[in-house]
Amino acid sequence: MDYDQDKVDEMVLALLCLTICEENEWGARTWKSHDWDALDRLHTKGYISDPKSKAKSVVLSPEGVQRARELFERNFARVAKSR
Repeated sequence: MDYDQDKVDEMVLALLCLTICEENEWGARTWKSHDWDALDRLHTKGYISDPKSKAKSVVLSPEGVQRARELFERNFARVAKSR
């Protein structure tokens, strides 16, 4: 199937927000249970640490944390209904 890899990467990055388990000034640690090709592309873009390790998590860079939260809010946040 032909698909837009950039859109897939954005959704994977947004979903990494759901599994952030610790955060500080260097970024945030998150579980890496997503498509390996997408994780490799996110690493190439500088959003996460190299996913090719024995660790079950990756580190989101500060840029990655910010972008992940923006994408998550844009794509998954509920819009308040006006009364």
